[in-house]
Amino acid sequence: MIEAVGLTKRYGDKTAVYNLSFQVRPGAVTGFLGPNGSGKSTTMRMILGLDNPTAGHVTIGGYPYRKLPNAPRQVGALLDAKAVHGGRAARNHLLCLAQLSGIPAKRVDEVLGVVGLQDVAKKRSKGFSLGMGQRLGIAAALLGDPQVLLFDEPVNGLDPEGILWVRNLMKALAAEGRTVFVSSHLMSEMALTADHLIVIGRGQLLADMSVTDFISANSADFARVRTPDTEPQQREKLSAALTESGGHVLPEQDGALRVTGLPLPRISDIAHDHDVRLWELSPHQASLEEAYMRMTQGAVDYRSTIDQKEGLQQPLPPGAQPPMPVPGQGQPGWYAPPPPQQGGHPFAMPPQGAPGQAPSGPYGAPGGTPAPPAASAAAPPNPYAQPPGHSPQPSAQQPAPQAPQPPAQPAAQAPQAPAVPAGEAPQAPAMPAAPAPQASAAPAPPASAPTSDLTKPEDPR
Repeated sequence: MIEAVGLTKRYGDKTAVYNLSFQVRPGAVTGFLGPNGSGKSTTMRMILGLDNPTAGHVTIGGYPYRKLPNAPRQVGALLDAKAVHGGRAARNHLLCLAQLSGIPAKRVDEVLGVVGLQDVAKKRSKGFSLGMGQRLGIAAALLGDPQVLLFDEPVNGLDPEGILWVRNLMKALAAEGRTVFVSSHLMSEMALTADHLIVIGRGQLLADMSVTDFISANSADFARVRTPDTEPQQREKLSAALTESGGHVLPEQDGALRVTGLPLPRISDIAHDHDVRLWELSPHQASLEEAYMRMTQGAVDYRSTIDQKEGLQQPLPPGAQPPMPVPGQGQPGWYAPPPPQQGGHPFAMPPQGAPGQAPSGPYGAPGGTPAPPAASAAAPPNPYAQPPGHSPQPSAQQPAPQAPQPPAQPAAQAPQAPAVPAGEAPQAPAMPAAPAPQASAAPAPPASAPTSDLTKPEDPR
């Protein structure tokens, strides 16, 4: 069994996975779903000890992967089918892995037969197609006959026959009591293969439940009702009767009715009581793809502008983070993760508190990085208001009546305007703000750019 508790992984200022907790139980195929960039590959790498979590831990059978004795014989994984030396034959590649793990050589020939590569065992892998590379990666995962298996996109590049073979293989491995953890983007295949689903978005847990519960929790089931097309009055009569009984009726484009809020037996009884003949009364349940798209719509990072224009995906406001609902909480089979550490949203900057207070949120937790938010919070008031080594006292030493004196004495006091700021450079632009002649001479492009007197000589036309 795989158990993750509070997994968090940060790469610099980017949080890839935050407080992720779940369990992958044996005897079932557990699907791992999420949009691109949601942290699926990072989570699998942390399970296999390839990446160290910033916080939290993950165990396999109660032990971290690195502490498992002879881990290749207990855990098999396929993360990248291309991670094979192209100049090495398929059999030699598997034989090398077997010798490193103390696996007999006869096991190599067995797994080659399982994946169907026995006829090309002596060919170099650089000539393999994408599907053949996937089969070789699956053979490497099965080499040690492990009890725990992790697959990242195992059907990528396979033909329909190969997809069916992988599906049956996953189910057979789970039926033997093994732990099977599969990540895939093919919703139709996951609906046929997986028994349980773990869905994440932007590094956070969105759902941890069975496939049936996931579809029911993220789709609006309805009944499709159809009356004779030659009798439109019966359609209107049934629609009014269903509405009076508490149902919600919407017309379909083909003339049928979409009814929600009433079970099918109740709809049939209402139609019978009002002498309405039915040509169709069928339940409709959303597919896994529809339920998945509905849940993860707010967690998609890469959005097409065409989809936004057509209303298929609503754009998020800049900096806004959608709520992360977890439907199914409290239902049977729900695994409640431990509460997160003190803090707020993982992707929001921590609140700016008092100078002596430590920032809250994930950056304030042990191992976080509170310095960048604090530096950004203190940056605005200091950089350009007062240059280093300068104090506001020179402005106090300069008498206030001297500001209007330069216009009164054009010959004697005019040269003193550049002479006074020689030691007090920052006060020169601020002092002659009122007189019009000096305002044009002062370097203040933003204030003088909109005036018509300056735009005329600078206009090239």
